[in-house]
Parts: sequence; C-alpha cells; structure tokens
Amino acid sequence: QVTLVESGGGLAPPGGSLTLSCQASGFSSSGYIMGWFRQRSGEKRELVAEVASAGNPTYAESVKGRFTISRDNDRSTVSLQMDALKTEDTAVYYCNANRYGWGRTDYWGQGTQVIVSS
Repeated sequence: QVTLVESGGGLAPPGGSLTLSCQASGFSSSGYIMGWFRQRSGEKRELVAEVASAGNPTYAESVKGRFTISRDNDRSTVSLQMDALKTEDTAVYYCNANRYGWGRTDYWGQGTQVIVSS
C-alpha cells in the first residue's frame, strides 16, 4: 500500500522554527518529485516546495530564504525545515510525491497541522 506519513507539525511562535518530515513507503519514491503543499483554512492548496530525486529544489516566493526542503532517497524521506515562521504560514501541510507518465500521478499524505501564533 502506498503511504506518505507526515510528522513534526504543531504550534510555534512567530519567528520560531519547525521541522516537518515525511516517510514514504509502498512505492519507489526515488522515481518521483517529492515536496510539500499547504492549505490555509478556506483557501486552495498551494505548492510550498519540491525537489527532484537528484536535487534542484524549488520554493514558493513566500517561503524563499526561510524554508529548506531536503530528501533522503535511501530512507525514502523528505523534510521541510521551516525557520522565521510567520502567522501566514499557519496551514495544514501535505507531503506529496508526483511524476508524469500516462498523465500525472500524485500521492498524498494525510496532512499535519502547523499553527504559528503568539
């Protein structure tokens, strides 16, 4: 069974830090782009960061310089280091794996809540 399991969400103050982790299983994650999306309450889901198997990370403009994505293909994990958190970062964060081939394939985690508040 294909699964993506997130961990590390929680409450942090503005200016604080959190690290999100995602464990993939049930598929060859090294063949997929992996990343993080987030969805604020009442808003559309948006890309935060993603990285291909060999590197080349990309970031949403709103998080550049504050968030860092990394992956470990041997452990089938992807992480998101979030620093200098802002209240606007409050959202449910979802781990994602995707690739193209006979159309786009997406796998999603269950989501982990991040709340940035004083």
